[in-house]
This record gives sequence, C-alpha cells and structure tokens, in this order.
Amino acid sequence: MGKGCIAATKYFLFFFNLIFFIFGATIMGFGLWILLDNQSLIAVLQDSSMVLKVVSYILIGVGSFSMILGFLGCLGAIYEIRCLLGLYFTCLLLILLGQVAAAVLIYFQRDSLRNETSEIVSQVIENYTGQNKTAEQAWDYLQRTMQCCGWLRSEDWDENHMIKNSSENLYSCSCHNASLQPFNVTDSGFCSDASNKLPIYETGCMDKVGSWLFTNYGIILGICLGVAVIELLGMILSMGLCKTVHQEDYTKVPKY
Repeated sequence: MGKGCIAATKYFLFFFNLIFFIFGATIMGFGLWILLDNQSLIAVLQDSSMVLKVVSYILIGVGSFSMILGFLGCLGAIYEIRCLLGLYFTCLLLILLGQVAAAVLIYFQRDSLRNETSEIVSQVIENYTGQNKTAEQAWDYLQRTMQCCGWLRSEDWDENHMIKNSSENLYSCSCHNASLQPFNVTDSGFCSDASNKLPIYETGCMDKVGSWLFTNYGIILGICLGVAVIELLGMILSMGLCKTVHQEDYTKVPKY
C-alpha cells in the first residue's frame, strides 16, 4: 500500500473514530436523559419499572465505553499503534454484535414490553391525585403535548380513585381539548364540568405515541443503519491499517 493510501486510511479512521466518540457521548446523554428526565412518558415508566432504570445505566455505560473506544481508536490511527488498532477492532465487533442482539431481543419481547407499559400507565392513571409528583407531571405533559387522554382511550380515567369517589363530574385537566371552552384550564390536576359531554380529547395516548413512532420510523431506522455503517467502516479501516503497520514492521526487520 502506497504512502498516500496509508495516510488517507489513517485520517479516514481518525474521522470515523471522532464520529464514534460523538456517538458515544450521544448515547451517554440519552441514558442520562432517561435517568433524570421528568417531563415525558419515560418518567412515568421509570417510577414503576426497574427495567428502564437498568437500561439507562446500560446506555450510560455503553456510551462511556464508546467514547473511550473512539479516543483509543484516534490514538491508534494517528500514531499507528498496532495493539490499539487490534483492540479497537475487537471491541467494535463486540459492540456491533451486542447491538444486533439487543435489537433482536427488543423485537421478540415487544409484546411483553407493550403490556408492561400499559400496566404501568394504568397504575399512574388510577392513582393520580394531582399533587405534582414526577410521574404525574410527566403524564400531564404527555397528554397536553400529544393531545390525547388516557392510554387506550379517554375512559381509562373512569378508573381513577379520585374521580370515582367524587360527587362532581371531574376529569383530568391535561386531557382538556384546547379548542373547546373553557379556555383558561390549568395544566394539571382535576377540572369539573357540569355537562355530560366532557371537553376532552377522545384519542388514547398509545395511538398517538404509535403514530409518532410510525411517522418517524424512517429517521430512527436511518440513524441505526448509519451507526452500523460507521462501525463497519471503522472495523475495515482499522484492520487495513493494522495489516499495513504489520507489513511495514516486517520489512524493517534486518535480514541476515
């Protein structure tokens, strides 16, 4: 391999490792968001699901490891350190296999994940008191922003203990349809209405979340494929550079 090709391989590998470093920082940031967020469906699920907390710690660990790996890959590429290039290739292969295994596991466990999500959200709705707990704030935020009510349907709120035991015609304020009167409804807690037809959204949030995922699945799939391509290119370039360094070291050995 010519010197020009070697130099190009080195800097391409450095570039890919820089992207990999940024990718690792993104994963770690996503894990921290899951762990600390209190304004989305994630917060609702996190209070009741130990699995989600474990996933957040795994993402933080994987992101940190990816950042370290990208840094080592950059060093190995620039200084042509063969052992670092070999270690980089091995770790990258393990990460790629782990991602494939995780994707397969999520695919085959999608029904149980959906059922667990439904159970957790149902508990949040049933026990909702409007006292600004983290899970309740997150659920109110989700209903307001996605313009939905309940998980499967708006009637899910009929199981709420406060609504069942009240003599008033109560409903969740975050379910209030913004296009209907009254227009000065609070963002959380319970509201009352004298009419039989409550001014709320009728669509359940599960359908809204599903529609959002379906609308953005192309972006999600593109990101996943892009990450896989970057990892494969990094593996190919690291092996090519490692082989070239080995050949150069072999030619420098004095022959007797």
